[in-house]
Amino acid sequence: MERVVYKPLSMARMHPGVVVQPPLAGPKPIRLDSPAVEAMTDLRLVAAATIRGSATIPEANRTMIARGVRLLFVVAVTGVVEGLLTAHDIVGEKAVNLLHDRGGRHQELTVTDIMVPHGAIEVLDIVDVMRAEVGHVIATLKESNRQHALVVDRDRLTREEFVRGIFSATQIGRQLGMPIATFDVAHTFAEIEAELAR
Repeated sequence: MERVVYKPLSMARMHPGVVVQPPLAGPKPIRLDSPAVEAMTDLRLVAAATIRGSATIPEANRTMIARGVRLLFVVAVTGVVEGLLTAHDIVGEKAVNLLHDRGGRHQELTVTDIMVPHGAIEVLDIVDVMRAEVGHVIATLKESNRQHALVVDRDRLTREEFVRGIFSATQIGRQLGMPIATFDVAHTFAEIEAELAR
């Protein structure tokens, strides 16, 4: 119930030896046969990292660093996804080719210049993800030669699609306990399993 007047809470000096509470649970350890959804970043629980297409590449890089991510959703003012930008895109071939063709400096490129446009984004369906295992997601990332995969869901009433989650090869590696940042190093499930057996 809303009150007319709120009294301030009493404050006291911090006692010596107080520590910061660590998170109650980090990313849950998984195996190749774990349900795929256990490796998905659920955007109902974690806010997506977004940026406008007009932002410069240095601004995008700073946003990634500040958010601790390697993928940004490029969104319009309305929130509609216009594209994706990854850390690889920022330093990749497309940026170099654009600079070669146009001239100018890297700092002058905008997110729109090098993002993956909406029409080129491939997604997974949440229905398929709910039936899949982590191994299926790894195989999908490897086959598409990508670091990330987006998962879409639908509004129950309007049937409009929205991005529900993200799979990140780096995050999956952390949860599997593998000492690699990407799955480009491991070419077969046998190599992945051998790494896990160490």
